[in-house]
Amino acid sequence: MIEVRSICKNFGEVRAVRDLSFAAERGEIFGILGPNGAGKSTTIKMILNILAPDSGSILLNGTHLGEKEKNNIGYLPEERGLYRKVKINEILLYLASLKNANPRRSEKRLDEWLDRFDLAQWKKRTPETLSWGMAQKIQFIASILHNPEFLFLDEPFSGLDPISTDMLREAILDLGKEGKTILYMDSLKSSTGGKSLP
Repeated sequence: MIEVRSICKNFGEVRAVRDLSFAAERGEIFGILGPNGAGKSTTIKMILNILAPDSGSILLNGTHLGEKEKNNIGYLPEERGLYRKVKINEILLYLASLKNANPRRSEKRLDEWLDRFDLAQWKKRTPETLSWGMAQKIQFIASILHNPEFLFLDEPFSGLDPISTDMLREAILDLGKEGKTILYMDSLKSSTGGKSLP
């Protein structure tokens, strides 16, 4: 469960987040919509303890986020980034290892997700050979390969074509059915083609 209680964040005289509260239960897909500059990315960064709120509190399963709990979190940031000249399977397995994931399970999950997104033939290619949509799906796999309980997605549908959008939308729905708690941020003019997630 994610609990956000009256958090605020200022950058100088700019108030990025003002008195925000919400809760998301296990297995719930919770979306926060707003235009650019509304504080969505700042909110995720506060939940992940990348930024500290000026006031308020944030709890995951009733506790404040510490280093140990970070292994149970998947994060797809708005600013994408992959090692352009390293093979995709090597990058993804390395990132999963940083979260203390079981190597054999990670390899199995990697093959399953690459198959699901029609990317199996790109497994040993490098990110510089990928289209934008392909890279987006690879980075989504990076956020879930270690099988986290909590998943945070910042603008996950940005730049995707309708087919890729549907693929990712169905994947998110399935993860929610598995009991993952998912928080995603999107613009008011969502690129999901008008389709809601839940």
